[in-house]
Amino acid sequence: MKTIQRLALSAATTLMLLELSACAGMTEQEKGTAIGAGVGAIGGSVLTGGSGVGTIGGAAVGGVIGHEVSKPK
Repeated sequence: MKTIQRLALSAATTLMLLELSACAGMTEQEKGTAIGAGVGAIGGSVLTGGSGVGTIGGAAVGGVIGHEVSKPK
């Protein structure tokens, strides 16, 4: 079981590094949307016990909130 956990952690770390490098050419609003979607997905997953619907719903809500909060003033 520990091997699977290590593999999952390595995959998550690699994915996070790739996502961060992809943000280099984004506007502030696009970054806010992406960060909001990521945080929302994690929150939705935690709140629903890992449900796929909860994760997707959290990502959608988080993305909208991140988009609106980071609008240029």
